[in-house]
Amino acid sequence: MGSIGAISAAAAFVFLADKAQKYLVTILIAYATGTLLTAALYGLIPEAIEGAGGEPHMIMLLVLGSILFFFFLEKIIIWRNCSDTTCDVHAAAGPIVLVGDAFHNLTDGVVIAAAFLTDFTIGIAVGFAIIAHEIPQETGDFGILLNGGYSKKKSYLYNAISSTTTIPAAIISYYILGSVTLIIPYILAISAASFLYIALSDLTPELHQKLGLKHSVRQLIFILAGIITMLVIFTFAIHNH
Repeated sequence: MGSIGAISAAAAFVFLADKAQKYLVTILIAYATGTLLTAALYGLIPEAIEGAGGEPHMIMLLVLGSILFFFFLEKIIIWRNCSDTTCDVHAAAGPIVLVGDAFHNLTDGVVIAAAFLTDFTIGIAVGFAIIAHEIPQETGDFGILLNGGYSKKKSYLYNAISSTTTIPAAIISYYILGSVTLIIPYILAISAASFLYIALSDLTPELHQKLGLKHSVRQLIFILAGIITMLVIFTFAIHNH
């Protein structure tokens, strides 16, 4: 659902009118922002601290360092938001998007495996948060490929291939992390940093493109909807922990 399902949902947006696309994608981005922030701050970081023996400073330093890592990773390898149309990144936007997504989806697989090894309900919550942000992200990537001269068929095929890295990464990580349970809290901390970085660096700037009270209120409503969704799932997880 998080890989091929998200790609299929993104591809369906191509057949909608431009106005409907922009409206729905903005809603999805706002909702995904709420789910990612809550998953990181209310779910993953507390679980990581508890799993690391209640030592918050080490976990928070790891979160901080991981955010810096994701910043440089996006800057050097996956960076695709180039404002200068003559820059190298823009010229190679299609391949960069595909390589970046393959790595990103591989990371998602590791995150999902670590979450399920911690608690089944937390795994469901993290998986849901990943699906929520994958759909608007893949929609944007789909548009980049189409604008880069790829046909709809090739755009879907290449995006689908880059998304399949989630599945083997999740399966392999499930067995590797299962035998080395001591590192799971630290994987959760890195996962939380990934969620925070995506929400605040990639998604939030997209929301700021829409100005005005009407757009702001709508965005806030769907951010809160994402937060409430995650709170309900995590509250259930804590109750059954």
